[in-house]
Amino acid sequence: MQTILIIDDDRDMCLLLKRFLTRHGYEVLEAYNGKKSLELLETVEPSLVMCDFRLEDMEGNVLLGKIKERYPHLPVIIITGYSDIKIAVEVMKMGAYDYITKPLFPDEILVTIKKALESASLEEERTQAAPVSSGNDEKVERPVVAKEKTPNITVSGDYIFGDTPVFRQILQQIDLVAPTNYTVIIHGESGSGKEAVAQEIHKRSKRKSKPFVAIDCGALSKELAGSELFGHEKGSFTGALNQKVGSFELANTGTIFLDEVANLSYDIQVSLLRVVQERKMRRVGGVKDIELDVRIIIASNERLWDAVRKGKFREDLYHRFNEFSIDIPPLRQRPDDVMLFANHFLHQTNQELGKNIKRFSNEVENIFRTYVWYGNLRELRNVIKRATLLSDGEEIEASSLPFEISHFNKLQFDKQPEPAATNSIPTTINEIADTPRNVSETTLKGASIDAEYEMILKALKKVNFNKSKAAKLLNIDRKTLYNKMKQYQEFNNQ
Repeated sequence: MQTILIIDDDRDMCLLLKRFLTRHGYEVLEAYNGKKSLELLETVEPSLVMCDFRLEDMEGNVLLGKIKERYPHLPVIIITGYSDIKIAVEVMKMGAYDYITKPLFPDEILVTIKKALESASLEEERTQAAPVSSGNDEKVERPVVAKEKTPNITVSGDYIFGDTPVFRQILQQIDLVAPTNYTVIIHGESGSGKEAVAQEIHKRSKRKSKPFVAIDCGALSKELAGSELFGHEKGSFTGALNQKVGSFELANTGTIFLDEVANLSYDIQVSLLRVVQERKMRRVGGVKDIELDVRIIIASNERLWDAVRKGKFREDLYHRFNEFSIDIPPLRQRPDDVMLFANHFLHQTNQELGKNIKRFSNEVENIFRTYVWYGNLRELRNVIKRATLLSDGEEIEASSLPFEISHFNKLQFDKQPEPAATNSIPTTINEIADTPRNVSETTLKGASIDAEYEMILKALKKVNFNKSKAAKLLNIDRKTLYNKMKQYQEFNNQ
C-alpha cells in the first residue's frame, strides 16, 4: 500500500484528506507542522508528500528543501491559496512535482496524486535499468536533474487554455458543467475570450457533434433582433419577402451562445424568458410553436445582477439563466498569462505572414508584463500582428510596438519624478506640469506642442488610455492622435 504524508497545521483539513485518501486505498500519515514532519521523515519514507505552503513554523520552500535533501526523488505536492500562486510556481522550480489550489477538488487531488506516483515509479525504473559504472566497477551515482514540467496547453481557435492557476480553475469549471444541460453565464471584459470558453463547453458536452451558434446581441438592432433570434414568416413585416429560420432553430439540438445579452430590448427579453421556461418559440408573425432542445450559454461584460438593479435586465430572466457562472479575469490581472498568449499569437502571425520571428526581446517582454491591457487578448493580438509585420529580424524589438505601449510607463501620472534640471528638456507629463517655463527656456513651437501633449495625456488618463475614446474626447481621429504623440516624441529627442 502506498503511503502519503500530509503536512498541514489545519487539523480539520488533515482529517478530511486522511478519510478521503484512505477510502481510495492509500495509507495516510499526518504532521501538523514542519518540525514534526521532518522528525517523521527520519524514520519513514512515504510514497508522496502533500504539504501546505503556509505553515506556522516553516515556509513551504524551506521545508521542501529539507525534504529534497533527504529524499531527492520523493514527489511533493504543494497545497496553496490563489494569493500564493507565484510563490508556488517558484517552489515547483525547486523540485516540487505540482501544486493544487484551495478550495480543493476531490477529482483534481486524485488525478494529481496518481500522476505524481506514476512519475516517481517511472523515474525509479529508469534509474535501476540504466546503472552507470566506472572503470573499476564502482557504482557512480547519477546526478539528479530537475525536470521541467511541460505546460498542458489546450488550443481552441485563436484562444488557448494554459497550465496557469487561472486556466486550471476555468477548465475545472468547464469540465464540471459541460456534461450537464445547465444554462451558463460567462462574465468577462470585452476581448477576454468569453466565446472561446463557450465553445470549449460545447466541445466537451454531449452536444459536441451538433451546431454551435454564436450571436453578438450588441450588434442586433432593436427592430430586427426578434427576427434574427427567432426567425420570421413571409410577410410578417415590411421587407419580410421570405420565411427566415432564426438562430435558435439553427442551434436546435446544439448550443446557442448569446454574447452581450444585456443589450437585448425588454420585448426580446420577454420572448427569451418563454424560450428558457418552456423550451418553445414562435417565429415573428407565426402561429405555431416550435419545440426546442437547445443549450443556452450567455455572456456579458458587466455583472448581470448590476444590470438587473439598473432596470436594464429582467430579474426573472436573470434567475432563469443563473444556473452556473464562470468569471474570466481581465488580462491585466493575469501577468503570468501574458507571454503565454503573446507567443501563441506570434506563432499564428508567423504562419499568416510567412515569417519566422522566433522571440520577443527582453525589453518587449518587460513592457508586455507591465502594460495594462485594457483591450485584453484582442488588444494583445493586434499589437503582435502589427509588430510582426514591422519586424525584419528574428526578434521583435520595442521600436515595433505602438508608441502608447512602448512608452506606457512614461505616460503615467501616478509616479512623481525627480526635480528636473534648470535647462533640461522635460520628458514626462509630470515634469512638464511642474517645471516653470519662460520665453528664454522654450520656443513658441515647443510650448504649443507641450500644451497639446498635456491635453492628450489628460484625455488618455480620463479614459484609461483607450486610444479610440481619447481621440473622440479630443474631437480628433485616431490617426491624428498617433501623429501628435509622434510629433512630441521627435521634438523631445531634438
